[in-house]
Amino acid sequence: MPQHIGYIALLVRDYDEAISYFVKKLGFTVYEDTDLGGGKRWVLVAPPGSVEARLLLAKAASAEQSPRIGNQTGGRVFLFLHTDDFWRDYQAYRSRGVVFREEPREEQYGIVAVFEDLYGNRWDLMELKR
Repeated sequence: MPQHIGYIALLVRDYDEAISYFVKKLGFTVYEDTDLGGGKRWVLVAPPGSVEARLLLAKAASAEQSPRIGNQTGGRVFLFLHTDDFWRDYQAYRSRGVVFREEPREEQYGIVAVFEDLYGNRWDLMELKR
């Protein structure tokens, strides 16, 4: 039976500010934004070229969830954004104000640099060696 990761929930403070960040800063596309009532929405975003996996922007709904916004993994890199052109995307992101926490570096597997999203979640922007 084939399987794949469909959605990854990302806690956010506000749907619209999160959508704005992912679309304007990272160039993602909104695939769905459905009002579920009671202030809840089903919001799916993904980078260009993404085939199956999507981020589900999930607004924190409790006092227990709110402190976890931006720290869902205890400060470790949380998400890995693969690209076919590291330098193109690195320069574009920097020009749009994306905060990188380190300089790009060459690793055995490719080029990588850590950036933070608007909430402080750490991401790897990476171009894998072919």
